[in-house]
Amino acid sequence: MSASSLIPTKEPRFQVPDVRGRFGQFGGMYVPETLMTPLLELSKAYAEARRDPAFQNDFTNMLRDFAGRPTGLYFAESLTKHFGGARIYLKREDMLHTGAHKINNAVGQALLAVRMGKKRIIAETGAGQHGVATAAVCAKFGLKCVIYMGAEDMERQALNVYRMRLMGAEVRGVEAGQRTLKEAVNEAMRDWVTNVRDTHYILGTAYGAHPYPMMVRDFHRIISMESKQQMLRAENKLPDHVVACVGGGSNAIGSFFEYLDEPEVELIGVEAGGRGIVEGQHAARFAGGRLGVLQGCLTHILQNSEGQIEGTHSVSAGLDYAAVGPEHAYYHERGRIKFAYATDEECLDAFKLLSSKEGIIPALESSHALAYGCKLASDSPRTSTVLINLSGRGDKDVWSAARAMGVEIKL
Repeated sequence: MSASSLIPTKEPRFQVPDVRGRFGQFGGMYVPETLMTPLLELSKAYAEARRDPAFQNDFTNMLRDFAGRPTGLYFAESLTKHFGGARIYLKREDMLHTGAHKINNAVGQALLAVRMGKKRIIAETGAGQHGVATAAVCAKFGLKCVIYMGAEDMERQALNVYRMRLMGAEVRGVEAGQRTLKEAVNEAMRDWVTNVRDTHYILGTAYGAHPYPMMVRDFHRIISMESKQQMLRAENKLPDHVVACVGGGSNAIGSFFEYLDEPEVELIGVEAGGRGIVEGQHAARFAGGRLGVLQGCLTHILQNSEGQIEGTHSVSAGLDYAAVGPEHAYYHERGRIKFAYATDEECLDAFKLLSSKEGIIPALESSHALAYGCKLASDSPRTSTVLINLSGRGDKDVWSAARAMGVEIKL
């Protein structure tokens, strides 16, 4: 794929965001005054880079040579036979360097940080894959790297913590609140306020204050750019359904973006249903959330009637977050993207099923999309196709999944 094809010259008919960073009523820049200057600086720098063929060429080359793009489109033959319905395809983002789609955005933002003359990088991480990707690009470019991670997530993802440290990153555990992703974002933002001159914050998902949702989306749209061409080659038509898991929403918006103007393609985002849609037991923002502001933008948030953020739960650390990206809220409001959820139990069943049927161990995040996508395939005619974005691989989750299923791993 050429560098010029990554420059977003043709946007979908939904022209978002606007110049204020708004996706309809969603998005915006809800930050302390001290962060307005770096955000405006970042907006200007990205607007210039977005139009610069040299930047796009560097990005394309790094995606190919460092990250390992393009990723494959895999026909899951055994899984398809098992369900006896629609043909199931997997977009293999799990095959990328560092193990997930997160490297796309980390590469793009690292190149932007170098362009801006920033020498220090901070990031937040939940499941650890964004932290690992950030540590990798910082090692590549010789940038100082500090990763904030909730203490609970550090316990769940000890392997990824070691991987980050192995690549030279400093990992700082966060003990506040639920000790998960929301608190890690808070600490990263506090750091940025204090060190704006030399520091760039590589936010890991399509969330936060403008320009982050747009910027992260642009760096991940390569997923659907590739899959659209690959599905046309494989089936001579576009997929009938595209399914992706949704935490903040980066892999999902990347998977959906090039299909937004294809009304015959159903787009489905799958959130974390946890133990069920009961307060504090899930992270399904469209099933139990309401409009509010959190960590930089206006969107759907899990909060009570007094505006206090509710506790969340998911077997997957990467989906365990109280808010969803504003662009997803926008497309949900307009009926272009459908949102569903999968429970912990359904996720673990899908985790086991793909492993045993195809020899591919998926991330627990991706397993939510698999759970819904497989159910959809079983209820669909054999002439139809379901494309599931396999956003990451499950090496990092084997211990957590085993524990959740009551299995003790002995070394």
